[in-house]
Amino acid sequence: MDIEILGTESLGVRGLSCVVKTDGRNIVIDPGVALGYLRHGKLPHPHQVAEGCQVKKKIVTALKEATDVVISHYHGDHIPLADANPYQLSLREIPPLDDVSLWCKGPHDISNLAVQRWIDLSQFLGRILPDSENQTEGIMSFSRSVPHGSQRTGLGTVMMTRIQEGDEVFVHASDIQLLDDGAITTILEWEPTIVLASGPPLYLPKIDQKARKYAWKCAKRLALNVETLILDHHLLRSDEGYQWLKTLSETSGGSATCAATFMGKDVRLLEAWRDQLYAKMPVPSGWHEGYARGESSFEQYVTFE
Repeated sequence: MDIEILGTESLGVRGLSCVVKTDGRNIVIDPGVALGYLRHGKLPHPHQVAEGCQVKKKIVTALKEATDVVISHYHGDHIPLADANPYQLSLREIPPLDDVSLWCKGPHDISNLAVQRWIDLSQFLGRILPDSENQTEGIMSFSRSVPHGSQRTGLGTVMMTRIQEGDEVFVHASDIQLLDDGAITTILEWEPTIVLASGPPLYLPKIDQKARKYAWKCAKRLALNVETLILDHHLLRSDEGYQWLKTLSETSGGSATCAATFMGKDVRLLEAWRDQLYAKMPVPSGWHEGYARGESSFEQYVTFE
């Protein structure tokens, strides 16, 4: 089994996209990307936009080679969109998926906007997206609906994925945020060797001390029972989240890491560093409006140290 993480916060973008290659299968999970439309009162810096474009290209290439595509839920950083903003992946950019098997979260326990995106994607692909929850097919299994974060957030539910090849078991636990014990129990019942999951969004004021303690307990439970635990996404939208992850790794035998480190790349928390990017590489007025019209270039912003 070969796992390539395409785009997530430690790699400079919002998302949890990856490709899992097994003997005869190329499984693309959550082929979407976003940049956080506003953070610290600022639109994405052109350097972030450049990184986002690279991740989009990787996702499109992966989709061209895919045998299977998995959709965990219908938020804009996890799927291509009919109404994508300039920093997301548009449905118009993806290749035909006529011969690709689809495995999708069902259109229930989700918002009206998510239902519309389920409709948009079904119409674009020319087939109704299947409800794959609680199903198993060969090497792939899918969970029942689990909360997007804690049950009280109102953000709907997501579907987790299990892939097994030989003794290796990979679990993709999108947007669980380590805030629901039932989701953690399901993951551990699957007996994974490697887990890719969203950690808690510590950058949000709503994550109070009670939620932080709960997430830490769930994180330790996973870290002590999984050979490799990759936590990223919401957790790494802040430097505080990165320090939280480092402490988790230090106190649990080193099993916890982020996507960038797992992939052998530098950690680049570009959304968390947005103020620093603007300070070091000023952006002229009107750049974003020009980019939306296809007129502004990010070439001079590609490198940041």
